[in-house]
Amino acid sequence: MNKKTIALALSSIYFLPAMAAAQTAPDGYQLQQVLLMSRHNLRAPLANNGSVLEQSTAQKWPEWEVAGGLLTTKGGVLEVYMGHYFREWLAGEGLVKSGECPTAHRVYAYANSLQRTVATAQFFITGAFPGCDIPVHHQEKMGTMDPTFNPVITNDSPEFLQSALNAMETERSHLQLDESYKLLETVTDYSQSPACKEKQVCDLTAAKDTFSAKPNEEPGVKGPLKVGNSLVDAFTLQYYEGFPMNDVAWGQIKTDKQWTVLSKLKNGYQDTLFTSPAVARNVAAPLVKYIQKSLVSEKPGPAVTILVGHDSNIASLLTALDFKPYQLPHQYERTPIGGKIMFQRWHDSKGNRDLMKVEYVYQSSDQLRDATPLSLESPPQRVTLQLNGCPVDSDGFCPWDKFTGVLDEAVK
Repeated sequence: MNKKTIALALSSIYFLPAMAAAQTAPDGYQLQQVLLMSRHNLRAPLANNGSVLEQSTAQKWPEWEVAGGLLTTKGGVLEVYMGHYFREWLAGEGLVKSGECPTAHRVYAYANSLQRTVATAQFFITGAFPGCDIPVHHQEKMGTMDPTFNPVITNDSPEFLQSALNAMETERSHLQLDESYKLLETVTDYSQSPACKEKQVCDLTAAKDTFSAKPNEEPGVKGPLKVGNSLVDAFTLQYYEGFPMNDVAWGQIKTDKQWTVLSKLKNGYQDTLFTSPAVARNVAAPLVKYIQKSLVSEKPGPAVTILVGHDSNIASLLTALDFKPYQLPHQYERTPIGGKIMFQRWHDSKGNRDLMKVEYVYQSSDQLRDATPLSLESPPQRVTLQLNGCPVDSDGFCPWDKFTGVLDEAVK
C-alpha cells in the first residue's frame, strides 16, 4: 500500500459525512452503552525463519514489511476504516456526537501490552475520534501479556489439568481434517520439506498431536494441528495483506473450496485449544470479570469501552458465556482479523426495561484484501449472536437481568 493510499485512508475520516444508522432499533429504544471486544488487526505471521513455516516447505516465503507478529501498515488503515464506521453508527444512535471529542471517561480504550494490540486500539481511536486525546491504556512493560488478556490456565489441580487434556483430545477427535492435510501437503510440496527429508515426518494425516495443559501456560499442542494452523494462518494473512495471488501460497490456492478446506485447520486448532467449556471458562475468567465490571459493576461505566486482544480471547469468551454456534458470512476465519464482539446495552422507554444485544462486527475476506473504506453506506459485516442463557427476541435483544445472570454464572 503506497503513501498516497494511506494518506487518503486517514484523511477520509474527516470528510465522510455522518448518515442515518445502518440498523434501526425498535421505536423507543435508546443505546446506553457499548463494549467492544476486538481482535487485533492485520499482522505479519507469527512463525518466522527457522520455525514451523521454514520446516514445512522447501519453497521460499515472501518477505513482509514488518517483523513477525507486528501490526502492518495496512492493518492500521483497516482499523482506521473500522473506527470511522463505528463513529458514524454511534453518532447515529446518539451515544457520541459528530464533530466533537468525547468528554473525559466517556470512551475508554484498553489493550493487551503487545505492539499489534496497542497499535490496533490507537488506529481505531484515530478512525473513530480523529484529533481527540483519548489514551490507550495498557501495561507499562510492552511485549508482555496483560493478565486480563492472557489465556493461560490458572487451575493447578491435577484433576483439572487432566480434564483439560481430555477435553482437548475429545475436541480434536471430532475434527475431520484428512482432506485439509492432504491439500496442505500439495500446496506446500510437503514431501520435499525439511520436516519430511530431515525428520521423516512426511504424512500429516498419520502424525499424532500431543496436547499440553500446564498451570500459567496457554493450552498447547505439538504435531500436525500446530503445523496446519501456522501454515494456513500465514496464507490467510498474505491474502489479507494484498500479496499478488501468485505469491499467496505460491499461487496454489485458487478456489473458495480450497480456502474453506484449509481454514478447517486454523479453526480446528482454535476450537481444540480454547473452546472446550472447562478450559474456556478457566482461561477467559479474567476477561469475563473485566467485562462484568465495565457493564454491570461500574455505575456509570464508560459509554464506549474498546478492548483489544487476540483470537484466543474471543474464542474462549464466546464459549465461557455459552453463546450458540454461529456462522460468519463472507469469512473463512471463525474469529476474523480485526473482528469485534459488540455488547450493546439498550433502554426500552416504553417498557421501562434494559436489554442486551450482542453482535459480531467484522470485515469480510474481500473487504480486508481490498482495503474497502467502511461507512454506514458501505458497512462491515454484522451478525447477531445468541446466548443460551439469554434468549433473544425477533430483533436480537435479550433481557438485561438474564444477561447479568449469564455473567454471574461465568465468574463462579
